[in-house]
Amino acid sequence: MKVPLKLGAALTGYLLRNRIAGRLRFPLVLMLEVTHRCNLACKGCGRILEFKDNKDFMSVEEALGAAEECGAPIVTVTGGEPLLHPRVDEIVKGLIDMGRYIYLCTNGLLLAETLDRLEPHPFLNINIHIDGLAPTHDAIVDQPGAFEEATNAIRLAKKRGFKVCTNTTIYKNTKPQEIEELFTHLENIGIDGMLVSPGFSFEDNTKDVFLSRREVHEHFGFVYELSKRFRLLNTPIYLKFLRGEVQLRCTPWGNPTRNTYGWKSPCYCITDTHYPTYHELMEKTDWEYYRSGKDPRCRNCMMHSGFEPTVVTEGVKGLSNMLEMARWSFG
Repeated sequence: MKVPLKLGAALTGYLLRNRIAGRLRFPLVLMLEVTHRCNLACKGCGRILEFKDNKDFMSVEEALGAAEECGAPIVTVTGGEPLLHPRVDEIVKGLIDMGRYIYLCTNGLLLAETLDRLEPHPFLNINIHIDGLAPTHDAIVDQPGAFEEATNAIRLAKKRGFKVCTNTTIYKNTKPQEIEELFTHLENIGIDGMLVSPGFSFEDNTKDVFLSRREVHEHFGFVYELSKRFRLLNTPIYLKFLRGEVQLRCTPWGNPTRNTYGWKSPCYCITDTHYPTYHELMEKTDWEYYRSGKDPRCRNCMMHSGFEPTVVTEGVKGLSNMLEMARWSFG
């Protein structure tokens, strides 16, 4: 199943409680950036530029407090490279003890040496970033051998009983045949699922590797077709949105971001300010302005952090789409 039964039940209950309470805006996934330090300098990453002077680590107490304050049922532990955090294992265990479902995002280079400090758990998913086969991936992350290290770490994690998925960014020059070969390779080494995302800058799209909205439509036709053969974790409605078949409005509050500066406003991709509390983030951010897409920085954005929550919270329209979502959920 793409959505485990326990997670599906937890999400359904969470959605119902918020609906009954009359809440119009509530979080689904907390993006918890426990550090902005990183051991790579990937070409498509905006964080290492935006927060290049921030070398702080979020305390365990601060991380768990953010999860409690926000209340989202899913927490993505990210960065930077979260495995550089000296107490990341304590953060992960604390979140599990709170009943949160966790995606621990990593480039995989430190995973093998970190596994001894982690324990497999139904709530824990390790998410490894891989952007292509060895030559492409190593070029994007600017480190020879990175692909081999990451895939060896996947094998080791699977051998030890961890659930492992991957995240692949599609850039302007990404070749469909290579992505198909990559997905085949990943499934052959036992991956539990794969996520894809369009290449989009955190603040602007001026680099020649990033995609305009028109180019996203052009590039993601093949990804939707691959989703019929491979275990993609993106919802089919979101993939249809990426190829221009479905219209979705952004839900910028769906994946709130907490880092060492505070609660990042307005969203995971754009930083206008940081608020000290989650309540202030929700009360002081002009959500309708950002949701409207009027901000020029939103023009080309089709990131899953903004649009997958829309699929979940607003429901799926049309019988064919509902049936496709049902097949996807149980596939």
